[in-house]
Amino acid sequence: MIITLILLPVAVALVCLLLNRYTKLVETASVVGAGLLLLLGSILVLHVFEEGIIDEGMWYLDQLGAFMLLIIVLIGFLAILYSVPYMRHEHENGEVSSNMLGLYYTFLFLFIFTMVLVVVSNNLGIVWIAVEGTTLVSAFLVGFYNKGTSLEAAWKYLIICSIGISLALLGTIFVYASSIDVLGENSDLHWTSLMAVAGQLDPAFLKIGFVLVLIGYGTKVGLAPMHTWLPDAHSQAPSPVSALLSGVLLNCAMYAVLRYHILMTHSSIGGAFSSGLLLLFGLLSLGIAAAFIITQKDYKRLLAYSSIEHMGIIAIGFGFGGFWGIFGALLHMFNHSMTKALLFFGAGNVLQKYKTKSIDGVRGLSRTMPYTSVLLLMGALAITGSPPFSVFTSEIMVLTGGIDQGNILPSLLYAGMIVIIFAAFMGHVVRMIFGDPPEGMEKGEVNKAGLIPMVALVVIILVMGIFIPDGLSDALRDIVALFGGQV
Repeated sequence: MIITLILLPVAVALVCLLLNRYTKLVETASVVGAGLLLLLGSILVLHVFEEGIIDEGMWYLDQLGAFMLLIIVLIGFLAILYSVPYMRHEHENGEVSSNMLGLYYTFLFLFIFTMVLVVVSNNLGIVWIAVEGTTLVSAFLVGFYNKGTSLEAAWKYLIICSIGISLALLGTIFVYASSIDVLGENSDLHWTSLMAVAGQLDPAFLKIGFVLVLIGYGTKVGLAPMHTWLPDAHSQAPSPVSALLSGVLLNCAMYAVLRYHILMTHSSIGGAFSSGLLLLFGLLSLGIAAAFIITQKDYKRLLAYSSIEHMGIIAIGFGFGGFWGIFGALLHMFNHSMTKALLFFGAGNVLQKYKTKSIDGVRGLSRTMPYTSVLLLMGALAITGSPPFSVFTSEIMVLTGGIDQGNILPSLLYAGMIVIIFAAFMGHVVRMIFGDPPEGMEKGEVNKAGLIPMVALVVIILVMGIFIPDGLSDALRDIVALFGGQV
């Protein structure tokens, strides 16, 4: 089933490429393919959550991988669903040609394929190749509109992330070197093989390897100060792609970091070294995001800096460690993905209506786009940690984890910066939603069909804010145990 899951998005991509002149057929194939991917992925996730690990040598899916797979297939399906009316509007308004539309869906499914490959691979070398693959494929989507700003963002994304991925490769080589004395020169770099001898790995090589991996993959995560590509890429890509970049890709890169963090935790070094680095980069990311959110003038860049904030929160949670820190960070990965996808879908609706990304250029959303404005306001309240939404729950868990582990000063800094970000972010959104709309702006939703995935996401973050399903909660507890946290 894992092989089928890997090949399915590739097959759909080929179908979209072959049918790229037939828009409706491409749209139909995309929705059907995304639906099948969601179905197959969900079956695998449920199997792992209920029955346990799938280990097929090269392919490996434990609770952590299955949790990530759930995020990929769910956001992937909703992004495709939103893409159909969104890109159809772009096509009708002359922004993209029929051929470009076919290529859009082709690369979108290849993007999903590379992210699926990241989380089902047992081999850390294959994980590196897959993460690099996400960069190469998604760079086309970042520069999709072929304008000066989008092409500049795509090149910046390629250059910075390629440097980062080179450091990650060097880190992977050091981790391989740490295992030679134990596994010999024929070490296969399988994560399961390394975990079996984690206590015997060379600590010096392992430390150097983790630092390089954290900086390398951390560049793709968007951790400061390696974050500079992210605001440009997320703001220039089509909104459904921005949702995938922010809600899924960043988590895939964090997943790669976490595999090495788990290895460090079970080695003779212990988890303090890697946890300290994660906490440091997390707090730095939160601080930089807060500064740029306060002064932001572009609402898509605002959402991008919010992504840097939340990846920082996730890093902080794993840095705090303990049950609540790790459980909260894992839950936050899911909550942020759902909420940020909702916000980027809403931003897409606003952009198509107002034809500007400027915060000052958008006023009176409650009058011109009443449904979008309500959903956007709910998303803004959710992403800033307001109850009863799910982000509030995971942010409080992370704070609890910090206090529980005795990290009082970092916990206070974390709480203080979240409050500042709440005030700044909501200040921008409130100005956009209320007030008088621009003269001549008519009332009406541009993308009514696009409201469906937005409503689905609101339901998810509301439900997750009230209670966590038992199956997911049990799986998260199993993942916490994998990190060595007390359950």
